[in-house]
Amino acid sequence: MATSVTFSSWMILGQQLGTESTLPYLSPQLTGQKLLVGANFASAGIGILNDTGVQFLNIIRMYRQLEYFQEYQQRVRDIIGSQETVRLVNEALVLITCGGNDFVNNYYLVPNSVRSRQFALPDYVKYLISEYQKLLQELYELGARRVLVTGTGPLGCVPAELAQRGTNGGCSAELQRASALYNPQLVEMIRNLNNEIGRDVFIGANTQEMSRNFVTDPQAFGFTTSRIACCGQGPFNGIGLCTPLSNLCPNRDLYAFWDAFHPSEKANKIIVQQIMSGSTDHMNPMNLSTILALDSIN
Repeated sequence: MATSVTFSSWMILGQQLGTESTLPYLSPQLTGQKLLVGANFASAGIGILNDTGVQFLNIIRMYRQLEYFQEYQQRVRDIIGSQETVRLVNEALVLITCGGNDFVNNYYLVPNSVRSRQFALPDYVKYLISEYQKLLQELYELGARRVLVTGTGPLGCVPAELAQRGTNGGCSAELQRASALYNPQLVEMIRNLNNEIGRDVFIGANTQEMSRNFVTDPQAFGFTTSRIACCGQGPFNGIGLCTPLSNLCPNRDLYAFWDAFHPSEKANKIIVQQIMSGSTDHMNPMNLSTILALDSIN
């Protein structure tokens, strides 16, 4: 598999697959033969919904990322022609992570947010899933035939939420409820979408379950804590961004979280190992190693 198209940040997965890291699509270095390696369309802070991340400037929302994906294919056609471009895109591994920001940077961004007044949480989750399905269908129409879709992590247990919404130092029950509603419905939507298409195009990765063990029992995985971020400030190092002025831990491998929201590299390696070889409890319809083995036969 020579090409990867990324709508999320999964550098470690690319390393596991032995593929060259993809450049950001807007990078001036992404020209010529580097286009054939793939492209990274990801943008921090975005979500499934266009009103997610309104507090951030210059983010690239999903509809624009998909437009760039179309533009990317035209640039590749100019190099290798239409037929080879179709083959390249069909055989690429597409990685997409979306949904968590639609909770933390939208529904729960402020008390009585617009979306929380519009929807009760279960109805909001259903709305997100229906909108996500439209995005995945568009990806399929644009030629994607092998798409890894990851769910949310343990939203209520990240250092940012421990600092801002946790109860007595514990996880945020409301955000954990959001994750618990969202992830199973995402897997079910993917299953239904694959059935409609008639083949297993979309692979669901339940990253909440993959993270559960090292969040609840960090010492079993060689971490000293899953509550305090390696880099940050305030309670649990969970306030604001990681900057040169932040508190910085002496050994990031002892921390399950790098910053207020994101797992550390060591924690991500644990997640990626589950993506590669995990059971159907974590990967649906099957893990990535099995998918790649089947692809090599076909």
